[in-house]
Amino acid sequence: MDSTSSGPEPATSRLSAGLVALAWVTQFLVGTDLFVVAPLLPDIAASLHVAPASTGLLITAFSLAYVVASPFAGWLSDRYDRARILAGGLVLFSLANVATALAPSFGLLLATRVVAGVAAAATGPTVYALVSTRAQVTARAQVLAVVGSGLLTALWVGAPAGALLSRHTGWRAAFVILAVGTCVLAVPHAFVWRSGPTPAPAAGSPAAGSGAAGSTPDAGEALVGKPVPGGQRGAGTAAFAVAVTALWAFSAYSLYTFLAVALHADGRAADVSWLLVAYGIAAVVGGQAGGRLADRAGAVRVTGTALALMAAAETAVALVLPFTWALAVALALFALVAYAFFPAQQRHLVDTFPERATGMLSWNNSALFIGLSLAGAIGGPVVHAYGYPQLLYLGAAVAVPACLLTRRRPGGRRPSRPGHWPPDPTGPARSY
Repeated sequence: MDSTSSGPEPATSRLSAGLVALAWVTQFLVGTDLFVVAPLLPDIAASLHVAPASTGLLITAFSLAYVVASPFAGWLSDRYDRARILAGGLVLFSLANVATALAPSFGLLLATRVVAGVAAAATGPTVYALVSTRAQVTARAQVLAVVGSGLLTALWVGAPAGALLSRHTGWRAAFVILAVGTCVLAVPHAFVWRSGPTPAPAAGSPAAGSGAAGSTPDAGEALVGKPVPGGQRGAGTAAFAVAVTALWAFSAYSLYTFLAVALHADGRAADVSWLLVAYGIAAVVGGQAGGRLADRAGAVRVTGTALALMAAAETAVALVLPFTWALAVALALFALVAYAFFPAQQRHLVDTFPERATGMLSWNNSALFIGLSLAGAIGGPVVHAYGYPQLLYLGAAVAVPACLLTRRRPGGRRPSRPGHWPPDPTGPARSY
């Protein structure tokens, strides 16, 4: 075990703009690798001579590998040097993308996506944990939303750019570019997160009183300071909390995964790129709004409202699917409300489970990919047998019970002061 930088970082460490930017770029490249597959499915199917609906298994393979590997990767990053785990994951991710670009058959392509999923499991939760342990308590959801916007920006920049590149150079070139980018990023990540001597906790801070001056707080204190009043921490409550994420992910990604396939089938392949841009921009705006609202109005309130609105918006997308401009508006509205959910959900988890918040972020990402993998596995047969609109109705139906489940959550009351929930004496809400 590396004693210099293992485990949770001190809550008093400053989260610089440079570290946030590095985390953002990492999420952008990993997100591009995930999201670019959906618009490339028709090209991959034609290149490897498989049915377009079957190519949804590529997303399922990636997601299932992520689900299995993420808890173990989170366990490793909690106990060993997070920077090394992150750098090693990025190198493995790069090698997996090189193999993806070179895969001569669909079977081997599936195998490379499994390796990519394992590598991604060592990057996403670790990045979130690194920024969470350095962020001010009162701005945690906002910081997570900023870093998470790298993932969402991949929706409207990375994925459309990959689709455009595929039309001119083939789908394999996109994965070569991603391999180079993630390999380069591994170098700074191996060094910049290493902290110097831990400063002593400020008087009255969450870390104060937990030990001798200068001692490292436990994982819960490093992440959130104080738990949400009434928060529950049982295993059943934890499983219940992340199950909401799985339902949300199924609803959101059943729409996204097969959008390009549906538009290609309608003869609107040229509209895929700009519709993804509209969707992605709205997703970034929604994520930022969700983070700010969660810090001010309460995470539980934001998650429940987002799920209710996304069910209505997904139904609207199904109804206006034949009309391209109306579809663009409906997609933007859907992304706006759907992606407000995720930073609010992260905030809820770290507030409710302060004693194991890093692990809960890993389980939450696993739940996300469970929902995503089910969207790929179930969505393909549904689209093939019944059509894309019916898949959207199914996704909207799944969002409804997820919304109802949020009403049973603990810790849903409004903050005592706007932007200060729970109160934090270490700095203003706008500070990282």
